[in-house]
Amino acid sequence: MKKTFWIVLYMLLLGTNSLFAQSRIGNQDKQALEILFGLIEKNVVSTAEAMPADKYSFAPTNGEFKGVRTFGEQVKHSAATNYILAAAALGQDPPADAGDETGPDSMYTKADIVNYLKGSFSQLHKALDLIDQENPVVKTSPISPLQNGTATRLALIMESVVHAYDHYGQMVEYLRMNGIVPPASR
Repeated sequence: MKKTFWIVLYMLLLGTNSLFAQSRIGNQDKQALEILFGLIEKNVVSTAEAMPADKYSFAPTNGEFKGVRTFGEQVKHSAATNYILAAAALGQDPPADAGDETGPDSMYTKADIVNYLKGSFSQLHKALDLIDQENPVVKTSPISPLQNGTATRLALIMESVVHAYDHYGQMVEYLRMNGIVPPASR
């Protein structure tokens, strides 16, 4: 948890000057972002792969868990959000199958969902590759809390990392509720 806090704090500090206006980003900052982005990708994908296929429909019910997403829905939501934010960073319309951040309705097997997740990170990598020293302003996504309608690619990538860590934490809890040690803890 401490590691996640410091990563998120660093990401926020990295983007403070560039959330709403064009600013310059240095090579070291971009390299740091690529490393942190790689960590969350590895953690989320390995966690999605660690849950057995028959547990993708698992949702906690003990306590105040009414209406929470299943594990598979958590993964699809995370992936759909990645696709939406990547599209904004790339200057594209969000994919129609991302739905209301829920992902394709027709997708329900573990293999399909994991492939969808991996594809979403590939799209974010494309957006990350476009971040350069100029760090231009682009139109934000309709799901973004960056409400002024514009942000930098850097800000949108940072938003995807913060969002992914939120759902990664939930996915880890679902694994542990099923007696599975998360890959990052092994």
